[in-house]
Amino acid sequence: MKLELEGKRALVSGSTAGIGWAIAAGLAAEGAEVVLNGRTEARVQAAVAQVRARHPGARARGIAADLGTAEGCARVVRELPEVDVLVNNLGIFAAVPFQDIDDADWMRFFEVNVLSGVRLARAYLPGMKARNWGRILFISSESALQIPVEMIHYGTTKTAQLAVSRGLAETTRGTGVTVNAVLPGPTRSEGVEGFVEGLAAQQGVSAAQVERDFFSTARPSSLLQRFATADEVAALVVFVASGPASAVNGAALRVDGGVVRAIV
Repeated sequence: MKLELEGKRALVSGSTAGIGWAIAAGLAAEGAEVVLNGRTEARVQAAVAQVRARHPGARARGIAADLGTAEGCARVVRELPEVDVLVNNLGIFAAVPFQDIDDADWMRFFEVNVLSGVRLARAYLPGMKARNWGRILFISSESALQIPVEMIHYGTTKTAQLAVSRGLAETTRGTGVTVNAVLPGPTRSEGVEGFVEGLAAQQGVSAAQVERDFFSTARPSSLLQRFATADEVAALVVFVASGPASAVNGAALRVDGGVVRAIV
């Protein structure tokens, strides 16, 4: 299948590692001009080099900016006034008891996980509509549907992304622009790797044992019974960003390994 992404310009927020990097690499492999993003120039340039190493000839560059701030978003838009594909991947998470999450943390999670995507979509959606082609994707989580008790603030922001995504999709009626959300399940990313290795060291067991225990206790409904890879998540995102996915709009698409038991 030809994904018709040649010549399209894509911005992937929070793409120096993990799912975001895999999405950027996947889009580049399909011929899109990809702009990676992270907070530091060193991390961004390293990620760009890795994309080019995996896909020689890939058109990839980076913009260093903290998209968890209004100024960071404005800086990216100044440097990149138009995009065809916007992937709002930037996100943070932390396991914290509810009573210990103060107002500052709630605000920080909304700024990074929700408002970064809101600000970028607000900047780029009008141009997409004017050109009658565009793709906006919000990388949400299965935690949007099954709020994890150990990080309620994170789950709440992921649910908010679903609301923003569906609401924006309603504004694209009759156009060639689509807005969708993708909901990964537990995925082996840089943050998860560190979390698993830390638990393994703390408990004196292997990382593989920690993974098995996680799926037997914390996510027993998983059909995959392992962490998904970032490339597995990226494969769905790249398709939804493509030309042939033009009828996919206003959807919340799960790539969660079967963790969510609901059939809708």
